[in-house]
Amino acid sequence: MTAPPRSILVTGASRGLGAALAEGFAAPGVALRLVARGPEGLAATAARCAARGAEVETAAIDVRDGAAMAARLLAWDAARPFDCVVANAGISRGIAPDGTWEGLDGATLQVAVNLIGAMHTVEPLLPGLRARREGRIALVASLAAYRGLPDAPGYAASKAGLRAYGEGLRAALAPAGLRVTVVLPGFFDSAMGARWIGARPMAMDLDAAAARTRRAILRGARRASFPLPLALLLRVLDALPAGLSDRAVRRLRFRIAPEP
Repeated sequence: MTAPPRSILVTGASRGLGAALAEGFAAPGVALRLVARGPEGLAATAARCAARGAEVETAAIDVRDGAAMAARLLAWDAARPFDCVVANAGISRGIAPDGTWEGLDGATLQVAVNLIGAMHTVEPLLPGLRARREGRIALVASLAAYRGLPDAPGYAASKAGLRAYGEGLRAALAPAGLRVTVVLPGFFDSAMGARWIGARPMAMDLDAAAARTRRAILRGARRASFPLPLALLLRVLDALPAGLSDRAVRRLRFRIAPEP
């Protein structure tokens, strides 16, 4: 499977990494299907992609709505079968600047969007992808998937679940000719990243993070963790005895401002 994808789905495409990925894939002859909650941001992304020559269609859907996602995705797939699916939609919550805990609602909301939303993106399309025996699936998790973070346990849990789901898919679907890439980025410049108050070690430019992600998807990488030093640090911390690991991650304190 060496040909670049020509029919691409990207969720969370109204801003940040999703918008940057959509623009990176946009080119003449490429069909982009973009999903996000925010219609205004989605329309702006679509206009930039169309200016690059792509054929663009959009749907303002919350990825938590499994029925709406399945109906829209299957209609698109029937018209022009997808050969690349990028489950990128995500949110972050955590301990607020005033010390307010994220609570059950905050934790379960992140799981619903970051993990279940990705399943709502991938699962309806799996039968078609498996029948065609080709295609790429990318799931955008986070380096937080490697180690639970004391100021964002719900976020880390949602991304750890997404990582496990993606790696399970990868092992299961490789014999069927499908490539699954689990993307685990660290900090990068975005509206979501700007809400994290505290140290953001090795933070990357948004365009650089999008370029790394896009290259990994195109080459069919099994996993893309970056920046590598931070990925290695978190994996080492996870391998330490639990008490030592807990003390170490408590040094990485931050707060997460609420969404405007």
